[in-house]
Amino acid sequence: MFDDQSSHDVDQLIDELITREGGYSNHPADRGGPTRYGITEAVARAHGYTGPMSLLPRDEAAAIYRRLYWLRPRYDQVARRSARIAAELFDTGVNMGPGVATTFLQRALSALNRQAKDFPDLVPDGRVGPATLGALDKFLALRGPGGEKVLMRALEAMQGERYLRLAEKRPANEAFLYGWLANRIGQTD
Repeated sequence: MFDDQSSHDVDQLIDELITREGGYSNHPADRGGPTRYGITEAVARAHGYTGPMSLLPRDEAAAIYRRLYWLRPRYDQVARRSARIAAELFDTGVNMGPGVATTFLQRALSALNRQAKDFPDLVPDGRVGPATLGALDKFLALRGPGGEKVLMRALEAMQGERYLRLAEKRPANEAFLYGWLANRIGQTD
């Protein structure tokens, strides 16, 4: 989804995301209702936008993405350690919620800590805090660039499994499954 160079710049991440999300949509199977640039009407309203969703300005969408999906979940702190992991969390967080994306990270790190020999297991609370950042630091220091690649694969495996589960639980989500798998999985290498 992001190459190493673009993942260093949150503005570029957001621009690529907005381009991928596309313009206005009001798909009948989408529980989010009307969206523009991937921003749902509920999210836009919660952040003060009062106009028609079909006219949501791109810069307003970018500001929402930066605030809600980059700064609030502390992916800027993750980016200081691994721009690729932060970019992956950002993209997953936009699509599934930052809490889900962060929980994926916490679960993966705990499963990769060699039975807590490298660092303690994490509580999968969906929040990036000192324990999560510390575990990420230790994991990357011990495993290096190869570890980053393995961690990316673990994150994408959980994401893909969740997409399949969403389609199985709610058949209307099958309308989105192909696009989710085509545009959000397997773009990390």
